[in-house]
Amino acid sequence: MDFLKEMEGKRVHDSFGKNTTKNVRHVCVPGPVIVGAGPSGLAAAACLSDRGVPSVIIERSNCIASLWQLKSYTRLRLHLPKEFCELPLMPFPAEFPTYPSKQQFVDYLETYTKKFDLKPHFNESVDCAEYDHNLGLWRVKTTGLHNEEMEYVTRWLIVATGENAEEIVPVIEGMDEFEGPIVHTSVYKSGNVFRGKRVLVVGCGNSGMEVCLDLCNSDASPSLVVRNKAHILPREMLGVSTFGLSMWLLKWLHVRYVDQLLLFLSWFFLGDTSRLGLDRPKIGPIELKMATGKTPVLDVGTLAEIRSGSIKVCPGIKQISTHKVHFVNGRAEDFDAIILATGYKSNVPSWLKDTNLFSEEDGLPKKPFPNGWKGEYGLYSVGFTKRGLLGTSMDAKKIAQDIELLWKADSKHYLSALFYSPSSSPPPPPPPSLGH
Repeated sequence: MDFLKEMEGKRVHDSFGKNTTKNVRHVCVPGPVIVGAGPSGLAAAACLSDRGVPSVIIERSNCIASLWQLKSYTRLRLHLPKEFCELPLMPFPAEFPTYPSKQQFVDYLETYTKKFDLKPHFNESVDCAEYDHNLGLWRVKTTGLHNEEMEYVTRWLIVATGENAEEIVPVIEGMDEFEGPIVHTSVYKSGNVFRGKRVLVVGCGNSGMEVCLDLCNSDASPSLVVRNKAHILPREMLGVSTFGLSMWLLKWLHVRYVDQLLLFLSWFFLGDTSRLGLDRPKIGPIELKMATGKTPVLDVGTLAEIRSGSIKVCPGIKQISTHKVHFVNGRAEDFDAIILATGYKSNVPSWLKDTNLFSEEDGLPKKPFPNGWKGEYGLYSVGFTKRGLLGTSMDAKKIAQDIELLWKADSKHYLSALFYSPSSSPPPPPPPSLGH
């Protein structure tokens, strides 16, 4: 391709190229470069492959879906029914349960990867991705397992690192003085290692609630820090998925009416959660999810343990000392370990040199759903919708359709140039919007 020769010529002269000349291998990618081999990156690559567009997937870990394989606890299951979690072009096996286990989901992703012949480049961490306005191309610099440096050059860059790329670890006064372990849920596997221990779990989202339940089942003594208000809903109501029921009702009713019905049913099945120290926000669960992305907690048995006293509810933490945790209400208790169920965040601002599509503050697309999947100059995002795997599938399909149009236009131009002869009319120029 002509742009490859142009790139090599400019690389020698421009300042950007001078910084990349030492021991850097340059690879020109005809299709998109996808950063991240989690469900989002795999979905985007599969949709592109289905449309005949090749891609290169770059993954910093040594496996696909590293968050699921390396940073999740053993008892984890999909919180939503499998029909809402399947990736494009391949449903879950019929024999899988309604809520597949962690291993079943990983097996599904492995099969998905093989079906579409996806071959991620593992152990490559992206240091920098920047659009070169002189060339009209993206330059993606990576470092490999043995410090090998690479630079991928491409017309299209797909960011698929997701909302959960880096752990959020809060800074609490006295953390360094605590003599027991303080770990994030990303390294928590099972409650067995905490058997007989007094464990404080910080965070009352789905992970915090499930870790507390797992600790209970492992004969530990867990306490749960609840700083903010949260909606807690039963995972199922009379054998029907709460999420599935919500999606069906939203086809016919306004979101506020759906929320009112959900809250009534939740009160009927779970009782008044405020009596357990779990206050609800004023905004309903679905409306809150749409506005902020904050997911309701789907209860799988934790509330029953809180109600029985097996799990204690605590207010926010003021300070930590050698053995004690001091709470904002003036109470202090001894604990053997602290588990931080404080969630994750995007790491996009640390490596992507772009201020148009992604916010520098939280690393999420600036445009609200469903318009945050496309930026400028061939930049795309997948898996940042705050709507789980359902949102991921929507993004992946849109991206593949958009790139396919440009890919076919590009291919047509080069085929015309390939078979051009002096006696024939000149080939058409490349589309002016190519790569944008």
